Amino acid sequence: MSKQLLIYERAMPVSSSRHRDWSVAQTRSFAFARELNAVPLVAAEILPASREYPIVFAGQGDEVVPSALLGVSDNSNAFVAEDGSWQGRYVPAFLRRYPFVFSRAGDDGDGQRFTLCVDEEYEGLNSDGRGERLFDAEGNRTQYLENTLNFVTQYQNQFTATEAFSKKLKELDLLEPAQVRFSLPGGRNGALGGFKKVSRDKLRGLPDDALLGLARSDELELIHCHLASLANVTPLAERVSQSSTTEADTAAPEPEAEAAEADA
Repeated sequence: MSKQLLIYERAMPVSSSRHRDWSVAQTRSFAFARELNAVPLVAAEILPASREYPIVFAGQGDEVVPSALLGVSDNSNAFVAEDGSWQGRYVPAFLRRYPFVFSRAGDDGDGQRFTLCVDEEYEGLNSDGRGERLFDAEGNRTQYLENTLNFVTQYQNQFTATEAFSKKLKELDLLEPAQVRFSLPGGRNGALGGFKKVSRDKLRGLPDDALLGLARSDELELIHCHLASLANVTPLAERVSQSSTTEADTAAPEPEAEAAEADA
């Protein structure tokens, strides 16, 4: 079954008629993200995410957003362990909101209307009363569902602000194609492309008023966090190397991870 929005298999609108007797038993498993090699970020989490993940700008056309790299090959997430646990310190909000998500539907006069959905394939979703109920006996939203709705609403608002940030970078012509090069055990070399990064030269060449505008809006700080985060490519390659060595279960000494870099 093809996944929706990267990780959702069957996202359906939450309703009392359909989910009145359903509950959510939260698990600590991130197995649903095992095949993600990148995940979108909102602007508010660029700073904490930059301490651990390489952050790039991914997407097509006008849909370019900051994203955290989680692996150096397709369908491979170096931060999900065999048992499904998350091996990083910071968990991106895109994954924390799972199994819930907003879907865009119809028009409410402002050009968009959002509906809260839940992935009905989520392993913790049940009708056995395990975990937190979505609706009470009268069909009203529980506090759990209200809190979930608030979190997803905040995420959507922040995502809209992030789209504006990415749009400004494009308008200022600061983004340029980039590629991550890496080396893995056994002499394998590879490259991961299809994304963009901010050009340091173009950033330095901006007019003073444009730089001042970025500084006053705190967007300049986000840019510097993004650029600094590219140094995390080497730790990411090391993580992949260690994982590959463990899976191979060899008795040979663990090879040193070779440096990886992001190039224009």
